[in-house]
Amino acid sequence: MRAEVLKGHLDGLMLAALEAGPLHGYAIMEALSTNSNGTLNLPTGTIYPALHRLERAGLVTASWSSNEGRRRRTYSLTAPGRKELAAQRANWREFSTAVSAVLNGDGSWPAPA
Repeated sequence: MRAEVLKGHLDGLMLAALEAGPLHGYAIMEALSTNSNGTLNLPTGTIYPALHRLERAGLVTASWSSNEGRRRRTYSLTAPGRKELAAQRANWREFSTAVSAVLNGDGSWPAPA
């Protein structure tokens, strides 16, 4: 999938990946890929800057964890992150409904004047 298609949606996708519980960056990449049947196969150069931006915004917190002697930075949703995820989902439903109506040509959008 082209990167420009994700603009404006990456934050919501990443928040959704963290909804089930804390994950480290690589696990987030794998969750997005797995849950999208490989369509969202994002590079680390996309994931980590987005995680840092979400952390600065207070939507996720990060902590160090160790697994088999390897230290990893693990990310978790905050309460404001959960609220933002709900808002992102509502915006996505509205946006995808409008785009589907236009692209499918079903005549339901725009509403008649």
